[in-house]
Amino acid sequence: MFHSLWVLSIVGHPPRLLICQHRAPTCCTKKMEENYQTAVRRERTQNIQALNFELKYMIVGHITAFQEAFESLLRFAENHTTSLFETAYRAMAKEAAEPVKELFTDLSLYILGAETTVENAVLRFFDSLFPFVYSRLINPGIIDLSEEYTECLRLTRQDINPFGRYSKEVVTELSKSLWASRMLNQALNMGIEVINTTEHAAITKECSKALVKMQYCPHCQGLTLIRPCMGYCLNVMRGCLASVSELDTQWREYISTLEYLTNEMAGSHDLELALLGIRNSINEAILHAQLNGPQLSATVKREAKPSPDNIVQAKDVSETQALTMAHSANLNNKRREFINYMKRSRTFYASIAERLCDGDLVMRDSSTCWNGEDVVESYTSRVVSNGLKAQINNPELKVKGLDPLISHLIDKLHHFNQVRHASLSATPFITQGPVTSVKLPVPSYDVPRLVGFSSSLEQTCQLTSCATFKMFPCLSVISNLSSHKRKDDLPIGLPET
Repeated sequence: MFHSLWVLSIVGHPPRLLICQHRAPTCCTKKMEENYQTAVRRERTQNIQALNFELKYMIVGHITAFQEAFESLLRFAENHTTSLFETAYRAMAKEAAEPVKELFTDLSLYILGAETTVENAVLRFFDSLFPFVYSRLINPGIIDLSEEYTECLRLTRQDINPFGRYSKEVVTELSKSLWASRMLNQALNMGIEVINTTEHAAITKECSKALVKMQYCPHCQGLTLIRPCMGYCLNVMRGCLASVSELDTQWREYISTLEYLTNEMAGSHDLELALLGIRNSINEAILHAQLNGPQLSATVKREAKPSPDNIVQAKDVSETQALTMAHSANLNNKRREFINYMKRSRTFYASIAERLCDGDLVMRDSSTCWNGEDVVESYTSRVVSNGLKAQINNPELKVKGLDPLISHLIDKLHHFNQVRHASLSATPFITQGPVTSVKLPVPSYDVPRLVGFSSSLEQTCQLTSCATFKMFPCLSVISNLSSHKRKDDLPIGLPET
Protein backbone atom coordinates (compact mmCIF):
# COMPACT_ATOMS: atom_id res chain seq x y z
CA MET A 1 0.00 0.00 0.00
CA PHE A 2 1.34 3.40 -0.97
CA HIS A 3 0.97 6.26 1.51
CA SER A 4 0.92 9.37 -0.70
CA LEU A 5 -0.13 11.48 2.28
CA TRP A 6 3.44 11.20 3.54
CA VAL A 7 4.69 13.13 0.49
CA LEU A 8 5.47 16.78 1.29
CA SER A 9 3.65 19.35 -0.79
CA ILE A 10 6.67 21.66 -0.96
CA VAL A 11 9.66 20.62 -3.04
CA GLY A 12 12.99 21.79 -1.62
CA HIS A 13 16.69 21.35 -2.19
CA PRO A 14 17.93 17.77 -1.89
CA PRO A 15 18.75 16.91 1.75
CA ARG A 16 21.33 14.25 2.56
CA LEU A 17 19.09 11.23 2.07
CA LEU A 18 20.43 7.69 2.52
CA ILE A 19 18.03 5.81 0.25
CA CYS A 20 16.08 8.07 -2.08
CA GLN A 21 19.09 9.84 -3.51
CA HIS A 22 18.31 11.81 -6.65
CA ARG A 23 19.79 14.79 -8.42
CA ALA A 24 16.44 16.51 -8.84
CA PRO A 25 14.64 18.39 -6.03
CA THR A 26 12.94 16.05 -3.54
CA CYS A 27 9.87 16.08 -1.34
CA CYS A 28 11.41 13.71 1.24
CA THR A 29 13.37 14.09 4.47
CA LYS A 30 15.47 11.71 6.56
CA LYS A 31 12.54 11.33 8.94
CA MET A 32 10.33 10.29 6.06
CA GLU A 33 12.88 7.70 4.97
CA GLU A 34 12.78 6.24 8.49
CA ASN A 35 8.98 6.17 8.35
CA TYR A 36 9.12 4.51 4.95
CA GLN A 37 11.40 1.77 6.32
CA THR A 38 8.96 1.14 9.16
CA ALA A 39 6.13 1.01 6.63
CA VAL A 40 7.79 -1.49 4.27
CA ARG A 41 8.65 -3.82 7.16
CA ARG A 42 5.06 -3.84 8.31
CA GLU A 43 3.72 -4.20 4.77
CA ARG A 44 6.11 -7.04 3.94
CA THR A 45 4.82 -8.98 6.95
CA GLN A 46 1.19 -8.20 6.11
CA ASN A 47 1.64 -9.19 2.47
CA ILE A 48 3.19 -12.55 3.37
CA GLN A 49 0.45 -13.14 5.94
CA ALA A 50 -2.12 -12.46 3.23
CA LEU A 51 -0.43 -15.00 0.95
CA ASN A 52 -0.24 -17.51 3.80
CA PHE A 53 -3.80 -17.00 4.96
CA GLU A 54 -5.53 -19.65 2.84
CA LEU A 55 -2.78 -22.22 3.41
CA LYS A 56 -2.69 -21.53 7.15
CA TYR A 57 -6.48 -21.59 7.40
CA MET A 58 -6.59 -24.94 5.61
CA ILE A 59 -3.97 -26.54 7.88
CA VAL A 60 -5.39 -25.15 11.13
CA GLY A 61 -8.88 -26.18 10.07
CA HIS A 62 -7.76 -29.70 9.34
CA ILE A 63 -5.83 -29.97 12.60
CA THR A 64 -9.13 -29.32 14.38
CA ALA A 65 -11.12 -31.56 12.03
CA PHE A 66 -8.67 -34.46 12.28
CA GLN A 67 -8.43 -34.25 16.06
CA GLU A 68 -12.21 -34.19 16.38
CA ALA A 69 -12.48 -37.16 14.03
CA PHE A 70 -9.76 -39.03 15.95
CA GLU A 71 -11.53 -38.43 19.26
CA SER A 72 -14.90 -39.44 17.82
CA LEU A 73 -13.44 -42.64 16.40
CA LEU A 74 -11.62 -43.43 19.65
CA ARG A 75 -14.83 -42.95 21.66
CA PHE A 76 -16.69 -45.23 19.26
CA ALA A 77 -13.97 -47.90 19.46
CA GLU A 78 -13.92 -47.60 23.26
CA ASN A 79 -17.69 -48.14 23.44
CA HIS A 80 -17.37 -50.98 20.94
CA THR A 81 -14.73 -52.63 23.13
CA THR A 82 -16.68 -52.03 26.34
CA SER A 83 -19.68 -53.79 24.78
CA LEU A 84 -17.60 -56.98 24.58
CA PHE A 85 -17.51 -57.20 28.37
CA GLU A 86 -21.11 -56.10 28.83
CA THR A 87 -22.40 -58.79 26.46
CA ALA A 88 -19.94 -61.70 26.73
CA TYR A 89 -18.05 -61.25 29.99
CA ARG A 90 -20.65 -59.69 32.25
CA ALA A 91 -19.02 -61.05 35.38
CA MET A 92 -16.06 -58.71 34.87
CA ALA A 93 -17.70 -55.87 32.92
CA LYS A 94 -17.63 -53.40 35.81
CA GLU A 95 -13.96 -54.01 36.62
CA ALA A 96 -12.88 -54.01 32.96
CA ALA A 97 -14.36 -50.57 32.30
CA GLU A 98 -11.46 -48.66 33.84
CA PRO A 99 -8.65 -50.55 32.02
CA VAL A 100 -10.51 -50.07 28.72
CA LYS A 101 -10.89 -46.36 29.41
CA GLU A 102 -7.18 -46.04 30.28
CA LEU A 103 -6.19 -47.91 27.12
CA PHE A 104 -8.06 -45.55 24.80
CA THR A 105 -6.92 -42.51 26.76
CA ASP A 106 -3.32 -43.63 26.27
CA LEU A 107 -3.92 -44.24 22.55
CA SER A 108 -5.45 -40.77 22.20
CA LEU A 109 -2.47 -39.17 23.94
CA TYR A 110 -0.12 -41.12 21.68
CA ILE A 111 -1.84 -39.82 18.53
CA LEU A 112 -1.61 -36.27 19.89
CA GLY A 113 2.15 -36.63 20.37
CA ALA A 114 2.60 -37.62 24.01
CA GLU A 115 5.85 -39.31 25.04
CA THR A 116 4.39 -42.79 25.24
CA THR A 117 4.21 -45.88 23.05
CA VAL A 118 1.44 -48.10 21.74
CA GLU A 119 3.20 -51.09 23.26
CA ASN A 120 3.24 -49.61 26.76
CA ALA A 121 -0.44 -48.73 26.51
CA VAL A 122 -1.50 -52.18 25.29
CA LEU A 123 0.64 -54.19 27.70
CA ARG A 124 -0.47 -52.02 30.62
CA PHE A 125 -4.05 -52.78 29.62
CA PHE A 126 -3.46 -56.54 29.62
CA ASP A 127 -1.64 -56.24 32.96
CA SER A 128 -4.74 -54.60 34.43
CA LEU A 129 -7.13 -57.02 32.73
CA PHE A 130 -5.53 -60.27 33.86
CA PRO A 131 -6.57 -60.17 37.55
CA PHE A 132 -10.23 -59.91 36.51
CA VAL A 133 -9.95 -62.62 33.85
CA TYR A 134 -8.30 -64.87 36.41
CA SER A 135 -10.76 -64.25 39.25
CA ARG A 136 -14.01 -63.91 37.26
CA LEU A 137 -13.61 -66.37 34.38
CA ILE A 138 -10.87 -68.86 35.17
CA ASN A 139 -11.62 -69.12 38.91
CA PRO A 140 -15.11 -67.64 39.32
CA GLY A 141 -15.18 -68.59 42.98
CA ILE A 142 -12.86 -65.70 43.84
CA ILE A 143 -14.22 -62.37 42.74
CA ASP A 144 -13.09 -59.73 45.20
CA LEU A 145 -9.30 -59.53 45.51
CA SER A 146 -7.16 -57.42 47.79
CA GLU A 147 -5.05 -54.70 46.22
CA GLU A 148 -1.94 -56.65 47.18
CA TYR A 149 -3.07 -59.83 45.44
CA THR A 150 -4.36 -57.89 42.42
CA GLU A 151 -0.95 -56.27 42.01
CA CYS A 152 0.66 -59.68 42.36
CA LEU A 153 -1.49 -60.97 39.50
CA ARG A 154 -0.58 -57.94 37.40
CA LEU A 155 3.11 -58.69 37.82
CA THR A 156 2.52 -62.40 37.23
CA ARG A 157 0.98 -61.68 33.82
CA GLN A 158 4.28 -60.31 32.61
CA ASP A 159 5.95 -63.62 33.46
CA ILE A 160 3.40 -66.26 32.48
CA ASN A 161 1.91 -64.43 29.45
CA PRO A 162 -1.65 -65.80 29.86
CA PHE A 163 -2.92 -64.11 26.69
CA GLY A 164 -0.39 -65.84 24.46
CA ARG A 165 0.57 -64.16 21.23
CA TYR A 166 -2.55 -62.00 21.15
CA SER A 167 -1.25 -59.19 23.35
CA LYS A 168 1.71 -58.68 21.03
CA GLU A 169 -0.54 -58.98 17.98
CA VAL A 170 -2.63 -56.08 19.26
CA VAL A 171 0.57 -54.02 19.51
CA THR A 172 1.56 -54.98 15.97
CA GLU A 173 -1.84 -54.26 14.44
CA LEU A 174 -2.23 -50.89 16.16
CA SER A 175 1.32 -49.61 15.83
CA LYS A 176 1.43 -48.80 12.12
CA SER A 177 -2.00 -47.17 11.91
CA LEU A 178 -1.58 -45.11 15.07
CA TRP A 179 1.96 -44.19 14.04
CA ALA A 180 0.66 -42.76 10.75
CA SER A 181 -2.04 -40.81 12.60
CA ARG A 182 0.46 -39.51 15.14
CA MET A 183 2.87 -38.45 12.40
CA LEU A 184 0.11 -36.74 10.42
CA ASN A 185 -0.84 -34.73 13.50
CA GLN A 186 2.81 -33.75 13.98
CA ALA A 187 3.10 -32.92 10.28
CA LEU A 188 0.17 -30.52 10.46
CA ASN A 189 1.71 -28.73 13.42
CA MET A 190 5.02 -28.64 11.56
CA GLY A 191 3.26 -26.91 8.67
CA ILE A 192 1.92 -24.22 11.00
CA GLU A 193 5.41 -23.71 12.43
CA VAL A 194 6.82 -23.21 8.93
CA ILE A 195 4.15 -20.66 8.06
CA ASN A 196 4.50 -18.73 11.32
CA THR A 197 8.29 -18.61 10.99
CA THR A 198 8.20 -17.31 7.43
CA GLU A 199 5.61 -14.68 8.32
CA HIS A 200 7.92 -13.21 10.92
CA ALA A 201 11.26 -13.83 9.23
CA ALA A 202 13.78 -11.05 9.81
CA ILE A 203 14.02 -8.26 7.24
CA THR A 204 17.60 -7.14 6.70
CA LYS A 205 18.61 -3.49 6.39
CA GLU A 206 19.52 -4.10 2.75
CA CYS A 207 16.05 -5.49 2.10
CA SER A 208 14.19 -2.65 3.81
CA LYS A 209 16.24 -0.08 1.89
CA ALA A 210 15.56 -1.86 -1.40
CA LEU A 211 11.84 -1.99 -0.64
CA VAL A 212 11.77 1.73 0.21
CA LYS A 213 13.63 2.52 -2.99
CA MET A 214 11.19 0.44 -5.01
CA GLN A 215 7.92 1.53 -3.41
CA TYR A 216 8.39 5.00 -1.92
CA CYS A 217 11.31 6.78 -3.55
CA PRO A 218 9.12 7.69 -6.57
CA HIS A 219 6.95 9.64 -4.12
CA CYS A 220 9.90 11.90 -3.35
CA GLN A 221 9.69 13.03 -6.98
CA GLY A 222 5.94 13.47 -6.79
CA LEU A 223 5.38 10.25 -8.76
CA THR A 224 2.67 8.72 -6.59
CA LEU A 225 0.96 6.76 -9.37
CA ILE A 226 4.00 5.11 -10.96
CA ARG A 227 4.62 1.43 -10.16
CA PRO A 228 7.80 -0.69 -10.22
CA CYS A 229 8.78 -2.61 -13.34
CA MET A 230 8.06 -6.33 -13.10
CA GLY A 231 11.70 -7.42 -13.44
CA TYR A 232 12.79 -4.83 -10.88
CA CYS A 233 10.18 -6.05 -8.38
CA LEU A 234 11.25 -9.67 -8.88
CA ASN A 235 14.88 -8.84 -8.17
CA VAL A 236 14.00 -6.97 -4.97
CA MET A 237 11.58 -9.60 -3.70
CA ARG A 238 13.81 -12.53 -4.60
CA GLY A 239 16.66 -10.85 -2.77
CA CYS A 240 14.54 -10.09 0.29
CA LEU A 241 13.06 -13.61 0.32
CA ALA A 242 16.22 -15.51 -0.59
CA SER A 243 16.26 -17.35 2.75
CA VAL A 244 12.54 -18.12 2.64
CA SER A 245 12.81 -19.52 -0.89
CA GLU A 246 15.44 -21.98 0.38
CA LEU A 247 12.55 -23.82 2.04
CA ASP A 248 11.37 -24.93 -1.40
CA THR A 249 13.14 -28.30 -1.56
CA GLN A 250 12.14 -29.42 1.93
CA TRP A 251 8.62 -28.01 1.54
CA ARG A 252 8.09 -30.09 -1.61
CA GLU A 253 9.36 -33.11 0.30
CA TYR A 254 7.07 -32.21 3.20
CA ILE A 255 4.05 -32.27 0.86
CA SER A 256 5.17 -35.73 -0.32
CA THR A 257 5.40 -36.80 3.33
CA LEU A 258 1.86 -35.58 3.95
CA GLU A 259 0.66 -37.50 0.91
CA TYR A 260 2.45 -40.64 2.11
CA LEU A 261 0.95 -40.40 5.61
CA THR A 262 -2.59 -39.81 4.37
CA ASN A 263 -2.27 -42.73 1.96
CA GLU A 264 -1.02 -44.92 4.81
CA MET A 265 -4.03 -43.98 6.91
CA ALA A 266 -6.46 -44.60 4.06
CA GLY A 267 -4.79 -47.79 2.82
CA SER A 268 -3.85 -51.09 4.39
CA HIS A 269 -3.23 -49.47 7.78
CA ASP A 270 -6.63 -47.85 8.10
CA LEU A 271 -7.12 -46.29 11.53
CA GLU A 272 -10.79 -47.21 11.78
CA LEU A 273 -10.11 -50.86 10.99
CA ALA A 274 -7.30 -51.02 13.54
CA LEU A 275 -9.25 -49.40 16.39
CA LEU A 276 -12.44 -51.34 15.79
CA GLY A 277 -10.38 -54.55 15.63
CA ILE A 278 -9.27 -54.10 19.26
CA ARG A 279 -12.52 -55.64 20.48
CA ASN A 280 -12.04 -58.93 18.65
CA SER A 281 -8.34 -59.11 19.54
CA ILE A 282 -9.17 -58.77 23.24
CA ASN A 283 -11.80 -61.47 22.87
CA GLU A 284 -9.25 -63.81 21.30
CA ALA A 285 -6.82 -63.07 24.12
CA ILE A 286 -9.43 -63.86 26.78
CA LEU A 287 -10.44 -67.07 24.98
CA HIS A 288 -6.80 -68.11 24.97
CA ALA A 289 -6.51 -67.49 28.71
CA GLN A 290 -9.71 -69.46 29.40
CA LEU A 291 -8.56 -72.42 27.34
CA ASN A 292 -5.34 -72.50 29.33
CA GLY A 293 -7.16 -71.97 32.63
CA PRO A 294 -5.90 -75.00 34.61
CA GLN A 295 -2.29 -74.39 33.65
CA LEU A 296 -2.61 -70.69 34.51
CA SER A 297 -4.20 -71.49 37.86
CA ALA A 298 -1.39 -73.85 38.75
CA THR A 299 1.23 -71.32 37.70
CA VAL A 300 -0.43 -68.46 39.57
CA LYS A 301 -0.68 -70.54 42.74
CA ARG A 302 3.05 -71.15 42.55
CA GLU A 303 3.89 -67.53 41.77
CA ALA A 304 1.32 -65.51 43.72
CA LYS A 305 0.72 -67.80 46.73
CA PRO A 306 -2.42 -66.03 47.97
CA SER A 307 -3.32 -65.97 51.66
CA PRO A 308 -6.95 -66.50 52.73
CA ASP A 309 -7.23 -62.80 53.52
CA ASN A 310 -6.51 -61.95 49.90
CA ILE A 311 -9.53 -63.80 48.50
CA VAL A 312 -13.22 -63.11 49.07
CA GLN A 313 -15.82 -65.59 47.85
CA ALA A 314 -18.16 -64.80 44.99
CA LYS A 315 -20.99 -62.31 45.32
CA ASP A 316 -23.74 -61.29 42.92
CA VAL A 317 -22.57 -58.84 40.32
CA SER A 318 -25.16 -56.60 38.65
CA GLU A 319 -25.06 -56.01 34.92
CA THR A 320 -23.91 -52.67 33.61
CA GLN A 321 -26.05 -50.47 31.43
CA ALA A 322 -26.42 -51.36 27.77
CA LEU A 323 -23.88 -49.93 25.40
CA THR A 324 -24.83 -46.85 23.41
CA MET A 325 -22.94 -47.03 20.15
CA ALA A 326 -21.56 -43.84 18.67
CA HIS A 327 -21.25 -43.15 14.98
CA SER A 328 -17.85 -43.92 13.51
CA ALA A 329 -16.07 -40.90 12.03
CA ASN A 330 -15.08 -41.36 8.42
CA LEU A 331 -11.76 -39.63 7.80
CA ASN A 332 -11.49 -40.40 4.10
CA ASN A 333 -13.22 -37.28 2.79
CA LYS A 334 -11.24 -35.01 5.09
CA ARG A 335 -7.98 -36.65 4.09
CA ARG A 336 -8.79 -36.41 0.38
CA GLU A 337 -9.84 -32.76 0.52
CA PHE A 338 -6.80 -31.80 2.56
CA ILE A 339 -4.13 -33.55 0.53
CA ASN A 340 -5.55 -32.30 -2.78
CA TYR A 341 -5.23 -28.73 -1.55
CA MET A 342 -1.76 -29.27 -0.09
CA LYS A 343 -0.49 -30.77 -3.35
CA ARG A 344 -1.43 -27.51 -5.07
CA SER A 345 0.78 -25.65 -2.58
CA ARG A 346 3.86 -27.72 -3.48
CA THR A 347 5.54 -24.71 -5.16
CA PHE A 348 4.41 -22.23 -2.50
CA TYR A 349 7.90 -21.07 -1.47
CA ALA A 350 9.34 -21.27 -4.96
CA SER A 351 6.77 -18.79 -6.24
CA ILE A 352 6.34 -16.47 -3.27
CA ALA A 353 8.29 -13.58 -4.85
CA GLU A 354 6.25 -13.80 -8.05
CA ARG A 355 2.98 -13.69 -6.13
CA LEU A 356 4.10 -10.69 -4.07
CA CYS A 357 4.93 -8.84 -7.28
CA ASP A 358 1.61 -9.78 -8.81
CA GLY A 359 -1.47 -7.59 -8.64
CA ASP A 360 -1.34 -3.86 -7.89
CA LEU A 361 2.32 -3.69 -6.85
CA VAL A 362 3.82 -3.63 -10.34
CA MET A 363 2.92 -1.70 -13.47
CA ARG A 364 1.01 -3.77 -16.03
CA ASP A 365 -0.29 -2.74 -19.43
CA SER A 366 1.62 0.54 -19.29
CA SER A 367 4.38 2.02 -21.40
CA THR A 368 6.37 3.23 -18.37
CA CYS A 369 7.46 1.93 -14.95
CA TRP A 370 9.86 2.69 -12.10
CA ASN A 371 13.30 1.00 -12.20
CA GLY A 372 14.64 2.34 -8.91
CA GLU A 373 16.25 5.40 -10.45
CA ASP A 374 13.81 6.86 -12.93
CA VAL A 375 10.71 6.31 -15.00
CA VAL A 376 11.57 4.05 -17.93
CA GLU A 377 9.88 2.11 -20.67
CA SER A 378 11.32 -1.22 -19.55
CA TYR A 379 13.63 -2.74 -16.95
CA THR A 380 16.95 -3.59 -18.58
CA SER A 381 18.95 -5.13 -15.71
CA ARG A 382 19.36 -8.87 -15.35
CA VAL A 383 16.53 -10.65 -13.52
CA VAL A 384 17.95 -13.31 -11.19
CA SER A 385 16.23 -16.57 -10.29
CA ASN A 386 15.05 -17.78 -6.88
CA GLY A 387 17.38 -19.09 -4.21
CA LEU A 388 20.29 -17.90 -2.15
CA LYS A 389 23.03 -18.77 -4.64
CA ALA A 390 21.39 -16.82 -7.46
CA GLN A 391 21.43 -13.59 -5.44
CA ILE A 392 25.16 -13.12 -5.95
CA ASN A 393 24.19 -11.58 -9.30
CA ASN A 394 21.25 -9.54 -7.96
CA PRO A 395 21.74 -5.92 -9.12
CA GLU A 396 19.33 -4.44 -6.57
CA LEU A 397 20.61 -5.62 -3.17
CA LYS A 398 23.28 -7.69 -1.50
CA VAL A 399 22.26 -10.88 0.26
CA LYS A 400 24.75 -11.92 2.92
CA GLY A 401 23.60 -15.41 3.87
CA LEU A 402 20.88 -17.72 5.14
CA ASP A 403 18.68 -16.48 7.97
CA PRO A 404 19.57 -18.60 11.07
CA LEU A 405 15.89 -19.14 11.94
CA ILE A 406 15.12 -20.32 8.42
CA SER A 407 18.21 -22.53 8.49
CA HIS A 408 16.97 -24.15 11.70
CA LEU A 409 13.51 -24.60 10.18
CA ILE A 410 14.97 -26.26 7.08
CA ASP A 411 16.85 -28.69 9.33
CA LYS A 412 13.65 -29.52 11.23
CA LEU A 413 11.75 -30.13 8.01
CA HIS A 414 14.56 -32.29 6.68
CA HIS A 415 14.61 -34.36 9.87
CA PHE A 416 10.84 -34.78 9.80
CA ASN A 417 10.85 -35.82 6.16
CA GLN A 418 13.41 -38.53 6.90
CA VAL A 419 10.73 -40.39 8.84
CA ARG A 420 9.01 -41.34 5.59
CA HIS A 421 12.21 -42.67 4.05
CA ALA A 422 13.09 -44.56 7.22
CA SER A 423 9.67 -46.21 7.38
CA LEU A 424 10.01 -47.40 3.79
CA SER A 425 13.41 -48.98 4.31
CA ALA A 426 13.15 -50.46 7.80
CA THR A 427 10.80 -52.21 10.19
CA PRO A 428 10.09 -49.51 12.77
CA PHE A 429 8.32 -51.48 15.45
CA ILE A 430 10.38 -53.31 18.05
CA THR A 431 8.78 -54.53 21.23
CA GLN A 432 10.42 -53.48 24.45
CA GLY A 433 9.56 -54.06 28.07
CA PRO A 434 8.36 -57.07 30.01
CA VAL A 435 8.01 -59.40 27.03
CA THR A 436 11.03 -60.70 25.18
CA SER A 437 12.32 -58.13 22.69
CA VAL A 438 11.44 -59.11 19.15
CA LYS A 439 11.37 -57.24 15.85
CA LEU A 440 7.81 -57.13 14.59
CA PRO A 441 6.93 -57.07 10.89
CA VAL A 442 4.91 -54.24 9.42
CA PRO A 443 1.32 -55.39 9.99
CA SER A 444 -0.98 -56.16 7.09
CA TYR A 445 -4.64 -56.58 7.87
CA ASP A 446 -6.80 -55.32 5.04
CA VAL A 447 -9.16 -58.19 5.88
CA PRO A 448 -9.72 -59.09 9.57
CA ARG A 449 -7.85 -62.26 10.47
CA LEU A 450 -9.66 -65.49 11.23
CA VAL A 451 -7.80 -68.08 9.17
CA GLY A 452 -6.05 -70.55 11.42
CA PHE A 453 -7.96 -69.55 14.55
CA SER A 454 -9.69 -72.90 14.96
CA SER A 455 -6.48 -74.85 14.47
CA SER A 456 -4.69 -72.67 17.00
CA LEU A 457 -7.38 -73.43 19.58
CA GLU A 458 -7.15 -77.13 18.77
CA GLN A 459 -3.42 -77.00 19.42
CA THR A 460 -4.11 -75.18 22.68
CA CYS A 461 -6.52 -77.90 23.74
CA GLN A 462 -4.00 -80.61 22.95
CA LEU A 463 -1.41 -78.81 25.04
CA THR A 464 -3.67 -78.31 28.03
CA SER A 465 -5.59 -81.62 27.88
CA CYS A 466 -9.30 -81.18 27.23
CA ALA A 467 -10.19 -83.75 29.86
CA THR A 468 -9.03 -81.43 32.62
CA PHE A 469 -11.48 -78.68 31.64
CA LYS A 470 -14.53 -78.64 33.87
CA MET A 471 -15.86 -75.14 33.16
CA PHE A 472 -16.14 -75.53 29.40
CA PRO A 473 -15.74 -78.40 26.90
CA CYS A 474 -12.83 -77.53 24.62
CA LEU A 475 -13.89 -79.71 21.71
CA SER A 476 -17.31 -78.13 21.44
CA VAL A 477 -15.67 -74.72 21.26
CA ILE A 478 -13.46 -75.93 18.39
CA SER A 479 -16.48 -77.36 16.62
CA ASN A 480 -18.31 -74.05 16.89
CA LEU A 481 -15.33 -72.05 15.71
CA SER A 482 -14.62 -74.31 12.74
CA SER A 483 -17.93 -73.39 11.12
CA HIS A 484 -17.11 -69.67 11.05
CA LYS A 485 -15.29 -68.07 8.13
CA ARG A 486 -15.52 -64.36 8.89
CA LYS A 487 -14.02 -62.51 11.83
CA ASP A 488 -17.34 -60.77 12.45
CA ASP A 489 -18.93 -64.18 13.14
CA LEU A 490 -16.33 -65.16 15.74
CA PRO A 491 -18.02 -66.49 18.89
CA ILE A 492 -17.50 -64.10 21.75
CA GLY A 493 -16.48 -65.57 25.07
CA LEU A 494 -16.68 -69.04 26.46
CA PRO A 495 -19.68 -70.18 28.49
CA GLU A 496 -19.67 -68.85 32.02
CA THR A 497 -20.45 -71.16 34.89
